[in-house]
Amino acid sequence: MSGESASNMSGVYVVIAAYNEEAVIADVLSDLGRIAPNTVVVDDGSSDGTYEAACGVSRWTLRHSVNRGQGASLQTGIEFALRQGAEYIVTFDADGQHRPEDIPRLIEPLRSGEYDIALGSRFLGSAINLPSSRRLMLRLAVLFTRMVSGLRITDAHNGLRAMTRRAASQVDLRLDRMAHASELLDIIGRMKLPYCEIPVEIRYTDYSKQKGQRLSNAPRILFHYLLGRAMR
Repeated sequence: MSGESASNMSGVYVVIAAYNEEAVIADVLSDLGRIAPNTVVVDDGSSDGTYEAACGVSRWTLRHSVNRGQGASLQTGIEFALRQGAEYIVTFDADGQHRPEDIPRLIEPLRSGEYDIALGSRFLGSAINLPSSRRLMLRLAVLFTRMVSGLRITDAHNGLRAMTRRAASQVDLRLDRMAHASELLDIIGRMKLPYCEIPVEIRYTDYSKQKGQRLSNAPRILFHYLLGRAMR
């Protein structure tokens, strides 16, 4: 746990957007509980038993009555965590790709007061079994994000990130679906929030690869992002 005790993590809230993750959500939450006990799962209108499975393990489980998308779910979870008094908020994927052990490493630079946002980077760390097609899509996303936002980042669409309460209070994700990842980076640049990148490990399993974004979805995500950006 990188020297972190349970008491040191009491102010850390982990927000998880979950959609049809019944097969893995309980295991993901059990692993998380060893590191960060304050978990907030937002079931995004799942049609399976995700909500029931999460209720048995997560400290808090919220539910959207209809599927709204990951961006909307994260915004719901962030707002809830702030109301509970969270000092730091971590976003964490529901499909088992992320390691709980990376959370203390994300929180550490925020505790120092130097940064408000810590972005996980698989390209500074490691991406186990990352398909070549997805690697290409992620590299293109990094290039596009650098051009549009001006942020010198190495990983544009990593769902593992941490933010201080001050930064989280300024996050207002309006793009409900996957374009929210680029929108968040826009917010960092626009609000001039001090940020850093932290090496993390992403583990691609058969399950997570099936659930993840495909290269064919990239034009739709780009369209939603550009449309949302124009309407801000």
